[in-house]
Order: sequence, then C-alpha cells, then structure tokens
Amino acid sequence: MDKIRFQVLAGTHTGYRLLLWLLIILIGIGLIAAHHMESQGHWVTGMDNRVVWGLPHVFAIFLILSASGALNTASISSVFGGSDYQPLARLSGLLAVTLLTGGLAVLVLDLGRPDRLVVAMTYYNFSSVFAWNVFLYTGFVLVVLIYLWVMMTPQMRGYVRSVGMVALIWRLILTSGTGAIFGFLVARDAYDTAIMAPLFILMSLSLGMAVFWVSTLTLCRWNGYLLSPELSGKLRRLSALFILGVLYLVALHHLTNLYMAHHQGIERFLLVDGGVYPWLFWLGFVLCGGIVPVWWFLDRRFSTPAWTVTAALMVIVGGLCHLYVTIIGGQAYPLRLVSGYRVDSGFYDGEITHYLPSLPELALGIGGVSLALLMIVVAVRILPFLPTVTGSLPGSNQG
Repeated sequence: MDKIRFQVLAGTHTGYRLLLWLLIILIGIGLIAAHHMESQGHWVTGMDNRVVWGLPHVFAIFLILSASGALNTASISSVFGGSDYQPLARLSGLLAVTLLTGGLAVLVLDLGRPDRLVVAMTYYNFSSVFAWNVFLYTGFVLVVLIYLWVMMTPQMRGYVRSVGMVALIWRLILTSGTGAIFGFLVARDAYDTAIMAPLFILMSLSLGMAVFWVSTLTLCRWNGYLLSPELSGKLRRLSALFILGVLYLVALHHLTNLYMAHHQGIERFLLVDGGVYPWLFWLGFVLCGGIVPVWWFLDRRFSTPAWTVTAALMVIVGGLCHLYVTIIGGQAYPLRLVSGYRVDSGFYDGEITHYLPSLPELALGIGGVSLALLMIVVAVRILPFLPTVTGSLPGSNQG
C-alpha cells in the first residue's frame, strides 16, 4: 500500500465560500434567538412546565449521538485494523469533536440561564445521570483530541491503537449515559426501559455514519477525488446494517410495551392516534429514514455519490423525526402519577400536552448544527485532515 499523505482543503471554491457565509449567518441568528429566549423567558417558546425539553433538545441529542457515531471510521481503522479506512480516520475524529461541541452549545443556550452552567460544573450530585454526563462529554472531547494528536504526530503513531481503544470504550459509555437519561425516567411511560441505552448506541452508529457520508463526499468532491468502489461498498453495507439494527430495537421496544397493559396508552398515542407523532414515526422515521435508505445502500444501482448523499440525508431526517417522537411525544403524554389511577386537577394532570415549536427554538437548533459545520469547514482549511497519496490513494480514486 502506498504511503498516505494528508493535506488541507485545496483551492478556493465558490461553494465553500457560500457555505462559510451561510453558516456564519445561521450561527448569528441562533445566538439572537438564544438571547431572545433568555431575556424574555421561555414563555416565548412552545415549552411549558409539562414539555420542558423542546425542539433544541432534539437537535442537541442528535448532534451528541452523531458525534459518537462519527468516530466509527477511526475506530475501525485503528482498533479493528481496517487499513482501508485509515485515510478517513482524521476526518472521523474531527467530526466527533465538532458535532459534540455543537450539541453542547445548544444544550447550554437552552438552559434558560446559561450563566448557571458553572454550578453544574462545580457542584455534582452523582445520584443524577446528568452529573455523570458532564464528565462523559468533556472527557470525550479530550480523549478524541488526544486521539487526533497521536494520529497526526509521526512519533506517536505507536499509541494510536491504545488511544483508539480508550476512545471506543468512552464513546460507548457516553452514548449509554445519554440513553440512560431517558431510561431512568420511570414516571414517563415512553421511557422507563433499559433498552434505551443499546438503542441510543445503535442510533449513534447510524446517525454518525450518515453525517460522515455527507461530510466526506462533499469534501472529496471539493478536493477532486472519489472513494473507491470497494471502500464505498463496505461503508454502504455498514450503514445499512446500523439502520436495520435501529429498526429492530425500536420494533422490540414498542412490541414489549404493547405487551404490558400500563404502556398500551402511550403506544397507541405515539403509533396510532397521537396527531403528528404517528406521521413522524411511520413516514419520517420508518419509511424515509429506515426502509428506503437501507434499500438504496444495498442496491448497487444507487451507489453513485449523489444517491448515497441523498440516502444519508434521509437517515438524518428520519433520525430527527424519531428523536422528536421520543423526546417531545414522550413528554406530551400525561405522567403516570399514581399507578392504576387517573389523576385530574386544575393543572391539566392526565391531559395530553399540545406542543408547537417556536421560531427561536428552531433557530437555536439550526445554529448549533451550523456551529459544528463551521468548525469542520474551517479546520480542514487549516490542518491536514484530508488524504492525498504518492501514487494511488487506498480507498479512493483521483478525480
């Protein structure tokens, strides 16, 4: 195999400059939206005292899960010895750091009082899974930065596999902790199950691969080369496998709930008569974000970069729909305050909550995604994350 070399993003592209300015504008709009919500109060959003995690949390969890899954290629390369994946390992690590940063930015600005973050970082209640995640998120960034450092320093290459193993274990724990936030909420019928941890792990693998596809193929096009059919085929099959795994665990989750009498109400709400939630679940997640992308990833007739990016974008949209149904729909259904009884009061106990996202919430979520993308497009222009070779590039053909 020829020696792999890396370079910064070559040349100046009109598409690159337009994307740069668009992302800066979107980030600015997101900051204005966050300031508006902080200064006016959260009454300007669609959230209330029943739906306390709104649309920004959907974007934040999406980015956090994608960050963990984006490290797939680097882990396969260094931990599992997949030399074909090595040219894309640096970009994989970069995506992991930037996506998590964007997700954490949305979480912090959606707190209502971002200045209170210092309290969460200095006073810990270790009986709360939220306190655990403070260490998991910051530790993940540190571990991946060290991972990138040893990959990019010739004298440290002997430690790549060891650090990669630490990063792999850390990302699995991080994603399990994110799923445990929901799994430990026993008062919510939509959550309250240990399957949330492995489900979130598979969701991270699926969403991370989808984001990796879009980012990699875009940067490959700008830099003038294409992935080889062999590597592209491996990644496409891997993406399909992850999507099928998510569909299986989601089906298992809902079938298990349908078997239990006290969960049949929430299942009917989310899957049949819950208004927008069944539409998002069946059309957005199952069909557009699951069945169709699996078909396109496995069918060689759809193996071109354009079809692959389209399939990856559909997975992303489907993942957002699934997270919306899980997070928002799970809160919209009334709490089970006393098992076996229905509780009614003047505070709308026992009633369905009607949540409508506001424009500031959408702007903040898009701003977090834009921050992650801006960090990516700036980093690849400054540091050598993109592969080139002397001779022929393993896993790519010069375009």
